[in-house]
Amino acid sequence: MQALALKVSSFGNESSLHSAVKTWIAEAGDRFEVEVDGFVVDIVRGDLLIEVQTRNFSAVREKLRSLVTNHRVRLVYPIAARKWIVHIDNTDGGVVRRRLSPKKGQLIDLFDELVRIPHLVKEKNFELEVLLTEEEETRCNDGRGSWRRRGVSIRDHHLKGVVDGALFRCVEDYVCFLPYDLVQPFTSRQLATHLGVSLRLARRMTYCLRRMSALQVEGKTGRALLFKSSV
Repeated sequence: MQALALKVSSFGNESSLHSAVKTWIAEAGDRFEVEVDGFVVDIVRGDLLIEVQTRNFSAVREKLRSLVTNHRVRLVYPIAARKWIVHIDNTDGGVVRRRLSPKKGQLIDLFDELVRIPHLVKEKNFELEVLLTEEEETRCNDGRGSWRRRGVSIRDHHLKGVVDGALFRCVEDYVCFLPYDLVQPFTSRQLATHLGVSLRLARRMTYCLRRMSALQVEGKTGRALLFKSSV
């Protein structure tokens, strides 16, 4: 493997969650915010490059694609298993109310983001670490947020703890999400029903597994593709 061309960089702006995840995964001897081959990497641990991404894998797609050519790269992605929504006052920042979100993230939710970089899974130098976390999401009714939230802005995310996680090193590690008793070939809708997830997530899952060469198309039933495991 090619030697690292390193230069220490200063810390830039980052969200509270991003910063906290970096601190949580850090080990003695790690170097932070290091320039490698023209890119600033969150953590360098020996010959391993660690990049934390809290959302939108598209933002780091080209960076990862370039780095995995010559370096071991681990992408760390936190998913909120439990999340508290904290509304703060727009004037003084005081807490108005706090509630527990009914939405509970699971490991399988990784496919919501992995759909942007499924081709990287086949790269021998790439691995994905998913952390199941407890988080606080700070919101403020300042009129600047999404219309879906009626103008309420999301100000920040804060890490409260890590409750579980998993490391995916190769294609075979992702196949564990396919139920052992799922009759093959199957459609995305049948997979969604079997797993108890949305059709949207099941379609993202079958897309990713196809791009990884873990699934192959066996034909159609009506307009729906039929899939069969190929690993």
